[in-house]
Amino acid sequence: MTGIRLHAPAPGWAIDADVVVVGSGVAGLTAALRCTAAGLRTVVVTKANLDDGSTRWAQGGVAAALGEGDTPGQHLDDTLVAGAGLCDEPAVRLLVTEGPDAVRRLIATGASFDLADDGEIALTREGGHHRRRIAHAGGDATGAEISRALVEAIREQGVRTIEHALVLDLLKDAEGRTAGVTLHVMGEGQHDGVGAVRAPAVVLATGGMGQVFSATTNPPVATGDGVALALRAGAEVSDLEFVQFHPTVLFLGAGAEGQQPLVSEAVRGEGAHLVDADGVRFMVGQHELAELAPRDVVAKAITRRMREQGAAHMYLDARHFGAAMWEHRFPTILAACRAHGIDPVTEPIPISPAAHHASGGVRTDLNGRTTVPGLYACGEVACTGVHGANRLASNSLLEGLVFAERIAADIAEHGPHREGVPRTEPAGTVLTLLAPEVRREIQRIMTQGAGVLRSAAGLTDAADALEALRQDAEEDGKAAEPGVDSWETTNLLCVARVLAAAALEREETRGCHWREDRPDRDDERWCRHLVVRLTPDRHPVVRTTRTADFPPVTPEAAREQQS
Repeated sequence: MTGIRLHAPAPGWAIDADVVVVGSGVAGLTAALRCTAAGLRTVVVTKANLDDGSTRWAQGGVAAALGEGDTPGQHLDDTLVAGAGLCDEPAVRLLVTEGPDAVRRLIATGASFDLADDGEIALTREGGHHRRRIAHAGGDATGAEISRALVEAIREQGVRTIEHALVLDLLKDAEGRTAGVTLHVMGEGQHDGVGAVRAPAVVLATGGMGQVFSATTNPPVATGDGVALALRAGAEVSDLEFVQFHPTVLFLGAGAEGQQPLVSEAVRGEGAHLVDADGVRFMVGQHELAELAPRDVVAKAITRRMREQGAAHMYLDARHFGAAMWEHRFPTILAACRAHGIDPVTEPIPISPAAHHASGGVRTDLNGRTTVPGLYACGEVACTGVHGANRLASNSLLEGLVFAERIAADIAEHGPHREGVPRTEPAGTVLTLLAPEVRREIQRIMTQGAGVLRSAAGLTDAADALEALRQDAEEDGKAAEPGVDSWETTNLLCVARVLAAAALEREETRGCHWREDRPDRDDERWCRHLVVRLTPDRHPVVRTTRTADFPPVTPEAAREQQS
């Protein structure tokens, strides 16, 4: 237990539940629906509106072995290859085996996927997949359709929701078990200001942390709140150094910041080509799958070509699709490009890599349990082990579905743990808050030192600069007042420091972790995971696992593994 908490007013109100789910993407809402169906009093807490998370921005689709001739085994093989030796194979096997039925249950919930002429689900390919196994909706609006269906189901089931609420810290009982969360509700409503949801089970489904970088595909709410909360609560995180940079993000200029428009991998899956300014297809000959190589391979190739030519971006050429295909298959991307003055029907699309997905996160077991009793995690905030060093395209929505269902089943089976007296507020050291204007400096530091290209010198500079920001905030008179912006900025600093520490520790290039000073993959030393926790004095401590296997999260599981 770290004994660290954010500086915030004491809760002025409280409600009781069996389960509180923090986040309203595919993972959070699926967990909430399954918990409700099991008869558990469930509360969903979400930072903005129910449909404002990362899920609705997902374009490509959901990967699952649904097509004729495809098998979970083939899906497993592609996932393991993309993960570059660090996938937890039992977790991947579970994902690909339970995935197809999880997708069918999503359809039964109300999600409508695009159909082929024969009435079956239309499937496409994306990077790293050797078969067409990506189910999509609305052409390139899969996430929006999934979000719509789940939000509608949540409202139909009458699940209690608290919108516009930023989660602050974990509550624990006298035994150190989870007892709920504190949160701040923004704006008017039934509750306002800082309060608490008291519950013996907490499910973190807060999404990613892409806003730690200057340019990202993530929405503004992706500030790493779940990872930061878990670290303060004493949980372990793993594989945080593996941040996937999506290769094809619409290039809006060298100084563009914040959320950038994504150009889905499915565009390449349908036959688009990556070219340089001279029209040369530079991926041919670099990988057997050319433009459909795993994302780390493509992002590195794009970055390398940019450096060779002194260019700020490359191009994605899909002019051969024609207007009808663009309008039918990729209407969302077409509209986004045209909104920025680019017509992909008649010209190549300028693209460059940007921060996209965190393969690591709060360490969990196969039932979503973390190292803190009663605290669960699923979706992008979690590290289940399925992604390894590089997520296979469109495995993220599937991971959210499968592990959310397993979490709900685990909570329902073991029942809410009601022993102990919940504290009215988190105990421990109050964390000094950073001023909101520091956020852009954190993003600049991380983009420069821990972006696509990394080195010992750059990561050391980044770690030193982040530590200087922390120390500067603790000087008399420099601490910020409690508020949403200062809480988010403080969370970003926390995850940035841990990410930089892990990236500096891993002295090799593997998956989406690219060290210029250590350009080779080193299986003998580094085919293993980095696990990080915070000490009570707020410093990240990194340890290395002995093998590539995921270590148990509970003492009971450790004993089972040893027996």
